Amino acid sequence: MKKSFKYSICALAISSLYYSNLSVAQQTTSEAEARQVERIEVTGSRIKRNDLEGAAPIDIISRDEIAKSGFSNLQQLLERTPVAGTGTFSTRGNNQDSTANGGAAISLRGFGSDATLVLINGRRVAVSAFAENIANSFVDINSIPVAAIERIEILKDGASAVYGSDAVAGVVNIILRKDFDGAELSISHGGTTGPSYDETSASLVWGTQTDDANATLILDYFKNTLITGAEMGRFGTANQEPYGGQDLRSSRGFPGNFIVNGETRIDPDCPANQTFGQTCVFDYGPFGMVIPAAERIGAIFQGSQKFTDHLEGYLELSVQHNRSQASGAATPLDGDAGLVVPASHPNNPFGADAFINRFRTVDAGPRVWDIESDSLRLVLGFRGQIKEWDWDISAQKGRSESMQTGSKSQGWVRTDFLQEQINLGNYNPFGGTFNSPEVIDAITTSLVRRGESHITAYDASISGEAFQLGNQTIMLAAGVEYREEDAFDQPDDQFQRGLIFGTESVSAQAARDQYAAYLELLIPIDDTLEFTIAGRYDHYSDFGSTTNPQLAMKWRPLDNFTMRASFGQGFRAPSLAQIGLGPSQESVFFTDSYRCPVPDAGNAACAPTDYTIVFVGAEGLQPEKSETFNVGFVWQINDEFDITADIWSITQDNKIDKNEYENVYAAECNNQNSTICLRLAPLPGQTLGELSRIFNSYINISSQEATGLDLSTSYRLALQDMGSLRFSLDWSYISKFEKNGIDYAGEYNYPQHRWLATADWSHGDWGAVLSLSYIGEFEDYSPASEVESSRTRTVKAHALLDIQGRYNLNDKTQLVLGVNNLFDEDPPFAIGDGDADLYGYASRVHNPRGQFIYGKITYRF
Repeated sequence: MKKSFKYSICALAISSLYYSNLSVAQQTTSEAEARQVERIEVTGSRIKRNDLEGAAPIDIISRDEIAKSGFSNLQQLLERTPVAGTGTFSTRGNNQDSTANGGAAISLRGFGSDATLVLINGRRVAVSAFAENIANSFVDINSIPVAAIERIEILKDGASAVYGSDAVAGVVNIILRKDFDGAELSISHGGTTGPSYDETSASLVWGTQTDDANATLILDYFKNTLITGAEMGRFGTANQEPYGGQDLRSSRGFPGNFIVNGETRIDPDCPANQTFGQTCVFDYGPFGMVIPAAERIGAIFQGSQKFTDHLEGYLELSVQHNRSQASGAATPLDGDAGLVVPASHPNNPFGADAFINRFRTVDAGPRVWDIESDSLRLVLGFRGQIKEWDWDISAQKGRSESMQTGSKSQGWVRTDFLQEQINLGNYNPFGGTFNSPEVIDAITTSLVRRGESHITAYDASISGEAFQLGNQTIMLAAGVEYREEDAFDQPDDQFQRGLIFGTESVSAQAARDQYAAYLELLIPIDDTLEFTIAGRYDHYSDFGSTTNPQLAMKWRPLDNFTMRASFGQGFRAPSLAQIGLGPSQESVFFTDSYRCPVPDAGNAACAPTDYTIVFVGAEGLQPEKSETFNVGFVWQINDEFDITADIWSITQDNKIDKNEYENVYAAECNNQNSTICLRLAPLPGQTLGELSRIFNSYINISSQEATGLDLSTSYRLALQDMGSLRFSLDWSYISKFEKNGIDYAGEYNYPQHRWLATADWSHGDWGAVLSLSYIGEFEDYSPASEVESSRTRTVKAHALLDIQGRYNLNDKTQLVLGVNNLFDEDPPFAIGDGDADLYGYASRVHNPRGQFIYGKITYRF
């Protein structure tokens, strides 16, 4: 990744050449015009500068580097970034039982996607209509086409004083392509060498411009096929015992087990390899979608028109339509469903009423969601200059709309319909029977989940030279903002009435408005030392006001050496999903230890089970607060060699999170009469009945503190008659990641080391790039209470090598051929946490896709 000082050198060199050709008579007027043209607003500051090198640590991924990565998907690109951490998620990790099906997000430093602010052209966008993990709002980066991106600026520092809420761990600013003249068509296709999987993408960029106007249109298409768990071998089964892991097959089996005359009885036809005491277990792994099929199409238009030399209007319009799927195993049923097979049923082997205790309607097929998401963004504005001041006024409307549908042929079973067919003797739940299509049609239903979020925003800003302080000019930026947001997530009524089992149901609805004012001063002390002071006031209609300051320093004691430091306070307002949360469910795998104090194959309660956690209400939530600190240097050793290093620290207090279900379980679930931990009636001889559900909530519960080091370097080597070779390295090291007093650095999902190294060779029309991404080792899963007191096995380090070759066929045509994961490396084995990671690898950290070969052709005309 190219660092900001590279752009600074280029900008200064260009401006020097420009000024050297000006006559003295023209100089005063032209200097003012040049300043107007060359001033750039860089992520992390509202003050427009003549270069991209400020006091903030910024990674810049250029369009050229995006192309050389070989990724046609923004999520795939960003998850390789060393500063991406736990909380980054994609469709790979949010299938069926996640609440953000079809979406993807980026989490900087591992603080979560809700602590990373995503901007487009420096402005906020509407959050996903479906929150992630029940109530974490995020910007769906799947709605941003890669072909439309000019560059990505990643601010690795808190920026609430500049941008407001959500910028706790940093900012990802997507800068879109504009001012394009001509046309460019790109088509790419690739596939894996293991499971049958391929991706196809195409884009068309067209633009035209005159001295007073320009217009750019970008059309983008992306499609990928499906990888199921059944295609993944050892990574697609919940029984990891043969590989050194755990057997986490579900206790809701096919065949199942029943309560007969107060006793738990296994179906007599349960195969021996599925029998666990009185439980018939089921392997749900093969039925999931490891990578769901997806299709995305979008269009972006950007245009501007000069009305005078000092007044310009501009427009941004983007639309995106995404289609995806999510899948899970067939509907799991337990005692909560209240289903009973009468003794008179023709297939009842017990000769008495049999209450369904653990069963799965495999004959109805796996549950499948079809997901469609639409996003719309419109920005209208005017900008211009008044003397030495740049001003900008704009209005924005944004919308994100999602819908999940399931048809009768996609496995959605209604319990009342099922009971009716059992009573009629039509449905046979015994012996692993596959009932007739007519009966399956009678017990299934169709359903729909809808969600929308909207944003309406207005802003006005100025930036320019405020006043002179001695020989130095004080720069100022100031602005006001007003924003209205709303979101709702509405599940199907059949979920609300308790007729659909085994799938999470989320409900949320909220709205707020917010206004803010900010001020930023750039104060140069002399030609080598400058300070930036910023402050922002925000008022929210639902929780009040907050004021956040920031102070930054840049000192250049030598022409080739710059030191920088920053300190800021930040905040994150509760998300709309959190403040408007209705009854919402998630499923968590664990063993009911109060009914299974010691492992016992004869005790049905000892089988790990996905129990239901119900979240209700989130009243009284307060905003999270944070402090960030960064100190570093930029050392341009010579024109070929540079080094950048930063030591950073982020402290986040009042963190909004789920109350740990383990705490609720420990406090409430040893009481049969608890109203927080609900149990079914105990069977004869039992003191505790089967666990039904646990009620939980979101609260301001935790704190997070992380410190680390970022290091980047690049070296350009001239190869005489063989072109040039550029080496680069980006490395991120986390020395501490403490949550609630427990240090997770080096623990499960928190590797201490991540780096990305590249070697880029170019010679005439030929070029090649090798990229090596590395994720360090970390400890396998331990419960939070045991993280620091015990050591489990180590999840090994993981390195992936990518290679790409390119050739310019002529001035208009470029051919590209590449391989991601050249050596087809599998993710390292992990026993996992027994809940989200069930398949022998850490899904939040490692990608199981395997080797991917692709080709691309680009034609300019």
